[in-house]
Amino acid sequence: QVQLVESGGGLVQAGDSLRLSCTASGRTFSQYAVGWFRQAPGKEREFVAHISWSGVTTYYADAVKGRFTISRDNAKNTVYLQMNSLKPEDTAVYYCARASLSFSSIRTYFAPSTYNTWGQGTQVTVSS
Repeated sequence: QVQLVESGGGLVQAGDSLRLSCTASGRTFSQYAVGWFRQAPGKEREFVAHISWSGVTTYYADAVKGRFTISRDNAKNTVYLQMNSLKPEDTAVYYCARASLSFSSIRTYFAPSTYNTWGQGTQVTVSS
């Protein structure tokens, strides 16, 4: 069974950058789209970014568009989330998730139900 492990979170100041990594076990990770979500205290989990299995297609939430970049290195079984110009409102636990269908063009990339494998999360805290 595939497992996802996030890393790279931490405490930074507003305007700083962080790069999160999501590394998967298993040989078929490259066949699946991956999403990043985040959850702040007292709030629902929200979509952040999505990358297709090929890496060609990406989507972003409006709140992070232009500041965050999702990418993947299938040779390393890793998906990255580069976060620049961080704001206090970016503070949350960030989760990566693997889509449930392989080699699929996913329309519901923003819905948590699209993904069936989740990591444990990594905390990102942005101070003002």
